[in-house]
Amino acid sequence: MEADAFKTIDEESPEILYKIKSSKFFATAFPVKTEEDVELAIEKLRKKHHKARHFCYAWQLGQNYEHYRANDDGEPSNSAGMPIYGQLQAYEVTNILVVVVRYFGGTKLGVGGLISAYKIAAQMVLDESKIIKKLITKSIFVNCNYDMMDQVMQLTNDLNLKIVSQNLELDCNFEIEIRENKYEEYFEKFNHIYGLNVSQKPPKN
Repeated sequence: MEADAFKTIDEESPEILYKIKSSKFFATAFPVKTEEDVELAIEKLRKKHHKARHFCYAWQLGQNYEHYRANDDGEPSNSAGMPIYGQLQAYEVTNILVVVVRYFGGTKLGVGGLISAYKIAAQMVLDESKIIKKLITKSIFVNCNYDMMDQVMQLTNDLNLKIVSQNLELDCNFEIEIRENKYEEYFEKFNHIYGLNVSQKPPKN
């Protein structure tokens, strides 16, 4: 994996079922960007599986994989959330939540059995998820008069960059997305063109 890329999912996975000794483990992966997204997804599952007792999960957030949490939801300590989180690490995914809902089948699995079951359920649902690679990007903000607009468009096309937004009312304002490992180099290419006002921060209204 490149230093300026990350792996994630952009759609909810199918729900998978793993069964062992009459216990049922339903696993789902959700794309999430905030802890509020996490709460909404878990609440959705609580309504769907209203008779289940355990909603164990792990999530990881941030393009640099900097935030994570694991929750055992009543299972023995580190027997559920951490095995799920271990699979997030194994698959190198972020901005993702995996929830495993357990229905107890009457036979105790023991801590070792639980660790194995939650790990397998998480692995199965990640195998069924459409994992994609996304680039880490940053924006530059370009302001110019109308007579410079063609130069901005030409350089944007030459460098194969994406214009995130543009405002062409009083003058020309562009937000242009740049891959992180090219950011300083491409920023200077715009900055060296006479007549362009180039900034790393959006203009104040």
